[in-house]
Amino acid sequence: MARITRKELKSDKFALEVEHTVTFFEEHQKELIRYGGAAIALVVLIVGYNFYSNSQHAKREDALARAIQLQEAPVGPPTPGQNFNFPTQDSKDQAALKAFADVQSKFPGSEEAEIAEYYIGCIKADEGKLQEAQKSFSEVSARGSKNYASLAKLSLAQISFAEGRNDQGESILRDLMNSPTIFVSKEQAGIALARGIMKAKPVEARRLLDPLRSIQGPVGQEALQLIAELPPG
Repeated sequence: MARITRKELKSDKFALEVEHTVTFFEEHQKELIRYGGAAIALVVLIVGYNFYSNSQHAKREDALARAIQLQEAPVGPPTPGQNFNFPTQDSKDQAALKAFADVQSKFPGSEEAEIAEYYIGCIKADEGKLQEAQKSFSEVSARGSKNYASLAKLSLAQISFAEGRNDQGESILRDLMNSPTIFVSKEQAGIALARGIMKAKPVEARRLLDPLRSIQGPVGQEALQLIAELPPG
């Protein structure tokens, strides 16, 4: 299953809020002088809320980044420079699951909580617990933002194919092809669809892959690889 990296969680929202606050003072300087204390009190409340909001956002991002760091940690002997290390995959999975669950319990309803739910689904899928994984992905698909929901839908399609529900998987991926996001492009959804149907519908799979094989990078390479694996037909 695909993963979101810690780098993708970084944002400049705090800087933007500070900029908006400075702009507010500049644009309302006359009103502040005219109305005195009452207006200043209101602005203090606004600024205070902005800083509190950004502080909470930073806490959510830090908690999620730490959980992802656990999930990305190596398994095996201690590695120099690594903050976390686990003797077994299971010990790592359990630590990551707890960290993601903590994000959900501390920040319910936030985008970070939905990302944590997505990661829980990925870990469960890797463990072979497909029903539990499907539950998590369905939650993100229904409640998450468009970008994260698209990742969850991609994972749901993969589970559908793995369980023999090819029609359902195909339907999900065709919807993703029609509504691509920054996390799941039309080409990525097409690759996933071709992979899912290549045994049952090799002609259709080839039709999907042929336009992609000339694309530079991983998409083109995977398209060429899948074309080489297509059964005759």
